Amino acid sequence: MTRVAAVDCGTNSIRLLVADADPANGELKDLERRMEIVRLGQGVDRTGRLAPEALERTFAACRDYARAIEAHGARHVRFVATSASRDAENRDEFVRGVVDILGAEPEVITGDEEAQLSFTGATKELTGRADLDKPYLVVDIGGGSTEFVVGDDSVRAARSVDVGCVRLTERHGITGPVTAAQREAMRADVSAALDEVERSVPLAQARTLVGLAGTVTTVAGIALGLDAYEPSAIHHSRIPREQVADTVERLLTSTHDERAAIPVMHPGRVDVIAAGAVILLVIMERTGAEEVVVSEHDILDGIAWSLG
Repeated sequence: MTRVAAVDCGTNSIRLLVADADPANGELKDLERRMEIVRLGQGVDRTGRLAPEALERTFAACRDYARAIEAHGARHVRFVATSASRDAENRDEFVRGVVDILGAEPEVITGDEEAQLSFTGATKELTGRADLDKPYLVVDIGGGSTEFVVGDDSVRAARSVDVGCVRLTERHGITGPVTAAQREAMRADVSAALDEVERSVPLAQARTLVGLAGTVTTVAGIALGLDAYEPSAIHHSRIPREQVADTVERLLTSTHDERAAIPVMHPGRVDVIAAGAVILLVIMERTGAEEVVVSEHDILDGIAWSLG
């Protein structure tokens, strides 16, 4: 058994998993799992650069994570950076800061690598489930990009496209209730991205849609009517498309304060959840998925497995 630390730094959040990995038994035992909303990708779509305040928020979280990693005595650390740091002109500044704090160089991975790690993290524990047909379509909706992977016991095809909850929110100026024009513009962006995905990923072959990351888990928590965010209730829940559509409508017609008052809502997701929910619904409509299987395990778990 190997004690590992995985860090996933995306456009909206940075997350830590410290776990004991046992590849022989296929077990990953969590010791600590944390998430901070740092909005590293703030303004990147517009400026092409990581903002100084976004970098400082990210570095502050890294300092906290470094203390946790040291306290647990994790021997192996892997730091994976995704969409925002791929796009930024000043990504070297980000890399230097992380190395100084954590002693591990961030791997600015490609979209395809991101998709492979997400697939591993999401599906490893689904193996043998007779009630879920293969192949799976694993969809990881992030802040700046969304990853699509089709596979069964291994990946058949994967693609990353630049639509995410932060990127769409900033691009279309989403604040309070979403106008009809904003809705259509977001849906058009997602549809165009799906056209691109379908050139290389056989979405129509998938039999089970597995949804990952904060947008999907938050939509699930709302659809389930939870009084607080409960990972154990959300993990592997199965949310019908009709309930997803109802939740999307609620989010699109709500004010900022009304979204903030939803019990399962993380404060850092209030202003981007509507755009993220639209991405999920359009994917379900395009693929014909009648439900989404929600996973709390995702790229972070895939990173941890890669160290085990």
